[in-house]
Amino acid sequence: MTIPPPPEFSRIVRASEFGDGTRERIIAATDAERAALVRRFGLRALTALEASLRVAPETAGCRVTGTLTANLIQACVATDEDVPAHITADIAVRFVRGLDTIDEEELELSEADCDLLPLEDERIDLGETVAQTLALNLDPYPRVADADEKLRAMGVLTEGEAGPFAALKGLKLGTGD
Repeated sequence: MTIPPPPEFSRIVRASEFGDGTRERIIAATDAERAALVRRFGLRALTALEASLRVAPETAGCRVTGTLTANLIQACVATDEDVPAHITADIAVRFVRGLDTIDEEELELSEADCDLLPLEDERIDLGETVAQTLALNLDPYPRVADADEKLRAMGVLTEGEAGPFAALKGLKLGTGD
């Protein structure tokens, strides 16, 4: 049995630390943690990653809410140039004990409610929660503003020019007398 490596950005909070009131936490990734997240998410750079979080105990676990901010650079999918981005994203996650054994009807959730994750070993990882939220908020197709113009200058056709009906575009239909 192999033990998986710990997450790149880990900030463990044990259930015994939840207490009976909301706890405020501010966490920031170190240079080494950001470098590891760059490799994990295929970024060019991650110059800042910070989150302001509130951990509130609940009967079946806890709720984590807050905001993450990040400054990063991704590669343009069209030109491979740097695409800088600033991300500000809300975090809303409930960690629930015995989540895999709870009937869905027992959970009171609305459409606007947060994500659910299992509370395992009576601990949560705030860092990994922030890292996953960052991943969900990355632009899946980052592009520089003038990517289309740069591609056209290199002779690359647009989808309309190269698509399956492009050859038909120049044909004129006869009137069929």
